[in-house]
Amino acid sequence: MTAPEHSPVRPLWLCRRCAAPWPCGAARVALLAEYRGNRVGLAVYLAALMTEAEDQLTKLTPATPPADMVNRFLSWVRAPRP
Repeated sequence: MTAPEHSPVRPLWLCRRCAAPWPCGAARVALLAEYRGNRVGLAVYLAALMTEAEDQLTKLTPATPPADMVNRFLSWVRAPRP
């Protein structure tokens, strides 16, 4: 049996493998490799997922909507500095 990949468990948005908030560190590394040379595409993809995650997490806990989602989903995507 193979270990599950670092993918999100919806609607909780936790990593299927390590249970960290998704995208976990391993998922970030995999996404950066998959989108190598296309940071804009990665940012667009993650922005769409962030919107989905915000909606689902808010429905789960309306009294405490998710915080810092931009940092969690997008801030790490910036192009590396030369």
